[in-house]
Amino acid sequence: MKENIFLVIKGFIMGIANVIPGVSGGTLALTLGIYEKLIKAISHFFKNLKDNIKFLLPLGIGMLLAIITMSNVIDYSFKNFPLPTTLFFMGLVIGGVPILYKRVKGTKESKKVSSYVIAGLTFALVIVLALSDQLFNINLTANLSNMNFFEYILLFLVGIIAAATMVIPGVSGSLVLMLLGYYYPILELVTEITKFNNLFTNIIAGGVFGVGILVGIVGVSKLIEFLLEKYEVKTYYGVLGFILSSIIAIPIAALAGRTGIFAIPHVIAAVIFLALGVVIGYKLGEK
Repeated sequence: MKENIFLVIKGFIMGIANVIPGVSGGTLALTLGIYEKLIKAISHFFKNLKDNIKFLLPLGIGMLLAIITMSNVIDYSFKNFPLPTTLFFMGLVIGGVPILYKRVKGTKESKKVSSYVIAGLTFALVIVLALSDQLFNINLTANLSNMNFFEYILLFLVGIIAAATMVIPGVSGSLVLMLLGYYYPILELVTEITKFNNLFTNIIAGGVFGVGILVGIVGVSKLIEFLLEKYEVKTYYGVLGFILSSIIAIPIAALAGRTGIFAIPHVIAAVIFLALGVVIGYKLGEK
């Protein structure tokens, strides 16, 4: 029972993370100590069905509760308290770094230059993604109303891409959706469904996107499982690069264009929430 409660809490945190541009659900799964188990449960869902359901169900309930109940809260927090909210999620990521580093510390592979090169490449990739809006002046907005067959296929493919980035630690699915022009339309779609507006049309669109997410999660999970089995330390160094860069990418993505956010009360609150996030991230990662 206690384990299930912790899984619901961890799922809830991951669900919130996937709503916020710049924050990676995969990163938090790793820092919360459930990433490898999550990958195996998805990749081999039917192989050990009972145990996988026992693990994934409370996690999924937590994520679903977060997406349904917290979308408006997160939106309000980012609009009114962007700095404390952003630094809290940075803290969650920072808190999990020592736990990840322990997995690769002292191994033969950890001393090889190639491991550091991989970490450097993944670090750079996330920073470029976070800065892409400013670097390339990307400003796309998709329209999810009155879609034709081709647009539904495109929505399905976007779901696959978003899911893949959600599974890979350090790469924010929300940020990628924003770059593709689908972030705000998808967020609005979820809100409209919860309000029962244009229910039939919105459920079809949500279903197409959801199937794409499912396909993407399963496919990428199998790839990551293969990499962990064959190249464990190098894979974790790549993941470490993703995670360290996400500490920089989160404020870049979440605070870009914001003004008046460094008022003294906001800065004090941000420091407190940063420390709180570090403690929660570290403690949950140990559970």
